[in-house]
Amino acid sequence: MVRTFGIVNLTRDSFSDGGQFFSPEAALQHARQLRAEGADVLDLGAESTHPDAEDVPAIEEIRRLSPVVAALLAEGAELSVDTCKPQVMRTMVAMGVHWLNDVHGFRDPESLAVAAAAPANVRFVVMFSRSRSGRADRPADATEEVLAELQTFFAERVQTMARAGVAKERLVLDPGMGFFLGRTAAPSLLVLKHLRELQQHGVPLLVSVSRKSLVGEVTGRTVEQRGPGTLAAELWAARHGAEWIRSHDPAAFRDAWAVECAIEGAR
Repeated sequence: MVRTFGIVNLTRDSFSDGGQFFSPEAALQHARQLRAEGADVLDLGAESTHPDAEDVPAIEEIRRLSPVVAALLAEGAELSVDTCKPQVMRTMVAMGVHWLNDVHGFRDPESLAVAAAAPANVRFVVMFSRSRSGRADRPADATEEVLAELQTFFAERVQTMARAGVAKERLVLDPGMGFFLGRTAAPSLLVLKHLRELQQHGVPLLVSVSRKSLVGEVTGRTVEQRGPGTLAAELWAARHGAEWIRSHDPAAFRDAWAVECAIEGAR
């Protein structure tokens, strides 16, 4: 079964939706809609990670997230918080979120300590990035090396987190996409093509290609027009081993995947 993360950006400068869901009211409305449409987990982020995004202090991330997290938890939603700041992680875990999603892959010792101290029901999305910061800073392409880098990173992270007391059953691995892997679509396309080779770590894979630069480069479409291209990449990922899809439009993916599965099972 493939499950979905629905993306909710509480930011002024998201590449995908600007500040459309910046206010708590707008974020809550959007999150509730995604949940009603079948998103399994709501992934809330209060700082954009595209190359030109503004810096958001931890205290401001917490201010943006807290009322939305509190309301959604009260409604029984399964929540993830997308952050690389240990202070934000600690506060969100204390509030009761179910997932932490770190574009740094919990490489920061403080972030790893938060994961180690979190209750046993909390799970972690461990993302790979070739960027030098928390941003997708368009590193130079290293297409030939990217698969080997991913394998090494995933093996090291699974081992390190296990030593810290975080069992691999609590992990999901994200190979990163778009500007986190390089300046062009080439590294992302190669990773998608060889996705099954990344399953050897015994940990589920999450793929997040929604509206990203790789879709724009291949199709020539603007961000607002990347829905069909996104869906094609998401379906490819699901067919080739991804157990989780992180998407701006999880309903479209769920419908398309249901049709694919129905065709596959037809007699």
